Amino acid sequence: MTDGFQMVGIRPVPPPERGRPAPWYRGKPVAAAVVLAVIVLGCLCSELLMTKDPTYLDLANCNVAPNREFLFGTDAMGRDLFSMIWYGGRVSLLIGILATAISTVLAIVFGAASGMASVWLDTLLMRGTEILLSIPGLLLVLLLQALLGPANVWTLSWVIGLTSWTAMAKVVRTEVRQLRTSDYVVAARCMGGGFFYLLRKHLTPNFLSSILFMVVMNIRSAMVAESTLSFLGMGLPLEVISWGSMLSLAEKALMTRAWWIIVIPGAFLIATLLSITSLGNCLRKQANRKARNL
Repeated sequence: MTDGFQMVGIRPVPPPERGRPAPWYRGKPVAAAVVLAVIVLGCLCSELLMTKDPTYLDLANCNVAPNREFLFGTDAMGRDLFSMIWYGGRVSLLIGILATAISTVLAIVFGAASGMASVWLDTLLMRGTEILLSIPGLLLVLLLQALLGPANVWTLSWVIGLTSWTAMAKVVRTEVRQLRTSDYVVAARCMGGGFFYLLRKHLTPNFLSSILFMVVMNIRSAMVAESTLSFLGMGLPLEVISWGSMLSLAEKALMTRAWWIIVIPGAFLIATLLSITSLGNCLRKQANRKARNL
């Protein structure tokens, strides 16, 4: 019966077309992950890539520009930069990972203790944290390193780790303050669960995703601190090869116009730091998106 009628003034709206699903790599730092993976694998497999002994002082070939024999040139002491890049990258990455592990453990324990404590103790712990945050981190690192004496990989990792946990601890404390009234946490405490049991079983699994991007960014900060200290002459000695100790020769390189001594290690360091920063920002966005969905 409705075939004889015609609707006037209204156009039928076509159903929305289903677009193609977004590719899995959209919005993800794929290029940064690839660059970081290549650098890390190259450093881990440095024995397969090194063309010469990175510690050998070839005094007959000092400050040689990049060529077929020395792909990245040599430094002021005749050491092959190509081999030093891959060999020294392991030391820089090791310091970054060790320092981050130390700072993460301290931040989780201190922040969780503050979050589970009473009001007055929580206030006291947070005021102490804010005092440490107000002091420039580089000054604290210089002070502690001067007290410990000559730097090495282990002392430098401890010093950087002991001075870079405060910001993460405040985030952990905030998360724990929200989690401690949860039913499963209250039930575990009523059944006699201790602090470290709660921290391991109930608290850490729930706030770990919120601080994961800070963990990644702390690796970057630790590598920057190591390079800065080496550049200032307070870091690793020249015989311990790292990207920071290689950059400590920058003054001599500028005087001799040996640009490759600065540019090549600096390029590897900057590429690594930018890649870690991109990954950290991606993790931060995912954490924020997850928090909004909740």
